[in-house]
Amino acid sequence: MAILARRGRPENKHAAAGYMFVAPFMIVFAAMFIAPLAYAAYLSLYSSRLVGGTVFVGLQNYTQALQDRQFLSGLERIALFFLIQVPIMIVLATFFALVLDSGRLRAPRVFRIAFFVPYAVPAVVAALMWGYLYGAKFGPFVQIAHDLGTAPPQFLTSGHLLPSVANIVTWEFAGYNMIILYAALLTIPPDLYEAASIDGAGPIKTALRIKLPLLRPALGVILLFSVIGAFQLFNEPQVLQPAAGSVITPAWTPNLYAYNLAFTDQRLNYAAAVSFLLGFIILIATYLVLILGRLRRRST
Repeated sequence: MAILARRGRPENKHAAAGYMFVAPFMIVFAAMFIAPLAYAAYLSLYSSRLVGGTVFVGLQNYTQALQDRQFLSGLERIALFFLIQVPIMIVLATFFALVLDSGRLRAPRVFRIAFFVPYAVPAVVAALMWGYLYGAKFGPFVQIAHDLGTAPPQFLTSGHLLPSVANIVTWEFAGYNMIILYAALLTIPPDLYEAASIDGAGPIKTALRIKLPLLRPALGVILLFSVIGAFQLFNEPQVLQPAAGSVITPAWTPNLYAYNLAFTDQRLNYAAAVSFLLGFIILIATYLVLILGRLRRRST
C-alpha cells in the first residue's frame, strides 16, 4: 500500500502542475468571455421602462426580435450577401491555391505574398480605401468616367452596394482562404501525382480528379468560417455608412443593428436579445453546414 501511495503522489503532483498551467488561461477566459456572455444573457431577460424601472420580461425581447422587420430584413440581406460573396471567394481562393501548387510560377513566394497581403490590411483600412475608390465625387473611377465623358459608376447606391461590400470582403479574405487550401495541397502524397502522370493525366485532369476531391475537408472548413464571418459583417458597412448613409441604414446588417440599439438608442436589453438570437442563428447555420458535409462524405 505504501508503494502504491508513493507511486500515486508524483501523478497527483503532475496533475496539479497541469491545472496550475491551465489556470491563468481559464481565469482570463472566464473573466473576458464567460462572464460578459452571462451578463448579456441576464440583460436580455429584462426591459428598462420609464415607469417601473427595469423589470423582468422573460423571453419577450426574443419574441419581439423574431417579429422585428428591421432585424429580419438584415438577416435576409446577409443571406443574399452570403450567396453572392462566398462562392466567388471560394472559387478565387481555390484557383490561386492551384496556381501556386502547379509549380509553373517563376516566383511563387512573391505571388503567395501578393495574394495574402490584403488579409494583412485591417478591415477598417480596407473599407476606407475601397470607400475612396467607390466615391461618387472623387476617386479614379470618377476621373476615368469624366475623361471618357460618361456618367461615373454609382457603387454605393441601393442596387450596387451589396456587390460592392462583397467585393471588399472577397478582396480581404480570398488570400487567407488560399493559404488554407495551399497548405492542404502540400499534404497530398506525391505518389498520387506520379501515378496520375503514368496514367497520362495532364495538369488540368490532375487538378480535377486528384487535387479538388482531396481539398473537400479544407473547403468545408472555409465554408464554415465564411458562414460565421458573413453573419458577423460589421466593419465594412459601418465605415461606408457616411458615404452611403441613405442606403446603409442602422439595421443594414444584424450586427450593425445590435450595435446601434446598444450604443445609439441605449436599448441594452433588447440589443442583448438580438445579439443572442443572432448567435443562435449562426450556431444553427454552422451545424447545418457540418451535417451537409457529413452527408456528402457518406454519399461519396
